[in-house]
Amino acid sequence: MTAPSTAAAAYEDPAELAQVLRGCLGRFATGVAVVTFDGVSKRHGLTVNSFTSVSLDPPLVLVAIQRSVRAHALLSGRPFTVNVLGADQRDVAMHFAGKPNLEPDWVEGAYAPRLAGPASWFECTPWAEHDGGDHTLFLGRVEHFGHRRGDCLAFVDGGFVTIPEA
Repeated sequence: MTAPSTAAAAYEDPAELAQVLRGCLGRFATGVAVVTFDGVSKRHGLTVNSFTSVSLDPPLVLVAIQRSVRAHALLSGRPFTVNVLGADQRDVAMHFAGKPNLEPDWVEGAYAPRLAGPASWFECTPWAEHDGGDHTLFLGRVEHFGHRRGDCLAFVDGGFVTIPEA
């Protein structure tokens, strides 16, 4: 076992360490996505920034969902869509981050619902779930996908920014 880094060892209070670590991690700009799926009784969506591609053969993506989120337990074993948001969709990000402010415009998918107008989308069937500490890592096999032109929405240092289309 290796000794803790001097940076982490400098913090005696675990809450302070977590706050500083979160600030350091927040310096890494990420895209903003909304995971959508049908639950037993209603449609769900949640804003995430922990999304990544995993494999092209087979086509797999991963989303990390915090265990304390209400929709977490409802996602297990269900098809889902990852909707990567365009720069013009900040209101959509906030809506699904727990600040309802609109009536979502849904598109029916073959496996899971998606939002209208995202920069890109990946409709997935469940592949695997893994323990990720205070998150669960949901891997999905990409069954359908698409994209549009335009700038993308990103998140860094606690705020939204625009990633211009190249």
